[in-house]
Amino acid sequence: MFQTEEEGSGEVSSFAALCTALSATIGTGNIVGVATALVAGGPGALFWMWIAALFGMATKYAEGVLAIKYRVIDQTGHALGGPFYYIENGMGPKFKWLAKMFAFFGVGAGLLGIGTFTQVNGISNAVNNFFDPHNKNTISILGTSYSTTVVISSIILTLCVLLVIVGGIKRISNVSQTIVPFMAILYITACIVILVTNVKQIPAAFQTIISSAFGLRAVSGGALGSILLAMQKGIARGIFSNEAGLGSAPIAAAAARTNEPVRQGLVSMIGTFIDTVIICTMTGLTIVITNSHTKGLEGVAVTTRAFEQGLPIPGRYSAFLLMICLVFFAFTTILGWNYYSARCLEYLCPNRTGIMKLFQAVYIISVFIGPFVAVTAVWTIADIFNAMMAIPNLIAIIALSGVIIKETKSYFSRIRD
Repeated sequence: MFQTEEEGSGEVSSFAALCTALSATIGTGNIVGVATALVAGGPGALFWMWIAALFGMATKYAEGVLAIKYRVIDQTGHALGGPFYYIENGMGPKFKWLAKMFAFFGVGAGLLGIGTFTQVNGISNAVNNFFDPHNKNTISILGTSYSTTVVISSIILTLCVLLVIVGGIKRISNVSQTIVPFMAILYITACIVILVTNVKQIPAAFQTIISSAFGLRAVSGGALGSILLAMQKGIARGIFSNEAGLGSAPIAAAAARTNEPVRQGLVSMIGTFIDTVIICTMTGLTIVITNSHTKGLEGVAVTTRAFEQGLPIPGRYSAFLLMICLVFFAFTTILGWNYYSARCLEYLCPNRTGIMKLFQAVYIISVFIGPFVAVTAVWTIADIFNAMMAIPNLIAIIALSGVIIKETKSYFSRIRD
């Protein structure tokens, strides 16, 4: 599946394209988002995340197929693809307005939403909660006091992002290939240690998840409300985490060095499986087993408590391990979304070098100021941009479903022959 075709068009291997997509997908949603869903919707939210992942895998497959089917290679040899290209080239030029709508909101999501503000907020909060949770050390900027830890982490993060994104997709994919597998394995290993240490509680945890998902423990009058709340939180956070249907992943998939749309579609499916079925499940189980969702905590503090209670090491080390995982997950998400939003802008403004340089400068500024924006506003902006990206992308997938079916049948008939 990950075999690189020597004569295939594209810039990076299928594995590198997957890692780039995962770098943008695996982020605060896997650690903070899961915790938020379990606190608000109960353990049953995890079950509905699994359901969302099953549909999400099908959506990611469709996106991967269309990304390769309708991508274009520009004069410099760069592979360009994504919803804007399969909308225009697949649905026809009369739908170019829909493609531009996706690209416009894709730029916005990268500059002001899921690509920068939400991730940078997650990093700064995690670092500050570990090093200076009571904000004892502050710096006054324009009359407002900010945590010294937040300011320093913002400067360091900005410099790190700058060093990577100037190298384009190849440097982003190289960094992603290095960081994503290592950090995913580290995080999963830590969760496995917690599960093994508390192995006797795993059956009860699954029972709690299933019963909560269907409101079996709720009193008759509140059963329906309990189910709907678990569904809403689980599906919403599942989609936020794996980005299925958002249209972001096919932008990275289009850079894969392959001429087989179906093969890349199968590779794209793996991203959702790794993100939600494996990583989100690990997070959810550790939280349920340690009952961390019932302690009145919120966000990253919930997962931090699960690590402190579950790992057989001092709590301070457990919290540090989680902080490192969150920082690197969010960092690679920033890198991946830089590539996504840059490709969206390139579609809107082709061959405009000056505008692209201005975009990169604004992106860096967004990374720097992200920690100082109100958290509530950050998530509201991100949700709006995500929804506005998903609408044109899902319309295109439905409209081009016949093409996806035809490509799939053709590929597997050739495999059998």
